[in-house]
Amino acid sequence: MEPFVEIFGPLDALHSVIEPVLLVLVLANMATRFFAHNRHVKQYENGGADAISRFFPHESTNVLLMLGSFYYLTVNHHGGMIMSMFVAGLLITDLFEFESRKVEARRELSLDRPKASLSLWTLSLLYLGFQLLFTGTLGTLV
Repeated sequence: MEPFVEIFGPLDALHSVIEPVLLVLVLANMATRFFAHNRHVKQYENGGADAISRFFPHESTNVLLMLGSFYYLTVNHHGGMIMSMFVAGLLITDLFEFESRKVEARRELSLDRPKASLSLWTLSLLYLGFQLLFTGTLGTLV
């Protein structure tokens, strides 16, 4: 195993706990995703398509998850690359699915759940669980 190199100064103290931090961020992202969808449905019912707006807590968990996965890339190159790809895909699908919710609202259809985002979220949770269990923090405990 390569010796740990300090790149970010005091922030490098996170290298031993980055995987549990990512797990918390992934779970927080799911919670905010649920609240954002419920908020979009209520906004649509109350004000139509123009009333639908982005949910700031969800967008902030997306950004924090992306930054965390980029930091994880410096700690574990292979796992960080895969996690970063999942999270980047999650950001892209969130952008497109928000716009598709607005299109559904303009066409006066019922708002669907963000299925692609939920699929990528599940993949990222499963992969992070694999990293935690077999190669990361929980692997030392088992």
